[in-house]
Amino acid sequence: MLRVYNYMAIGLAITGIAAMAMFQLAVVQDASGAVVGLTGIGAVFFLSFRISKMSVAAAQMTFWVFAAIMGLSLSSIFLVYTAESITRVFFITAAAFGGLSLWGYTTKKDLSGWGSFLIMGLIGIIIASIVNIFLASSALQFAVSVIGVLVFAGLTAYDTQRIKTMYYEGDSADAAGRKAIMGALSLYLNFINMFIMLLQLFGQRE
Repeated sequence: MLRVYNYMAIGLAITGIAAMAMFQLAVVQDASGAVVGLTGIGAVFFLSFRISKMSVAAAQMTFWVFAAIMGLSLSSIFLVYTAESITRVFFITAAAFGGLSLWGYTTKKDLSGWGSFLIMGLIGIIIASIVNIFLASSALQFAVSVIGVLVFAGLTAYDTQRIKTMYYEGDSADAAGRKAIMGALSLYLNFINMFIMLLQLFGQRE
């Protein structure tokens, strides 16, 4: 019975830690602790669970509002990096993203097998990033950025092919609209995350 209770207690502790970690990753809070927005992960979960009940117009508005909040949160990079290096990394990201997405759209290779591997890599990046909040290790941050670039590069090609194959000619206008919004969100997050990872690697600090 002692072992049973120990296992149960450890299970509850893991659940609590995972719940708190996911909350921190999913929402943006102000100084008072009030929730003022959603992060990329939070937006994906929110739209995934709610989009079937939302009108296309409401889903679009949610995406636009999220993109605006993301822009506000990213404005801090101008305090850290020079405008020239931000511009340079943006165009590097755009070129890489365009090439990877085009390859994912046109390749005959089935990329569906990449999914579980890339998701595992993404989870690893999230865990390492949380750990590094406490360690503040520049070496770990560098490793996370390098692996992050590779993971989001792979996700760009994978998601492009996935989005291409999920369309069905018999879809209603609403169904096609919702799929387009979810597809746009996936690729948008891939681009933003790849940009941030590349900026951490190649951005010139003020």
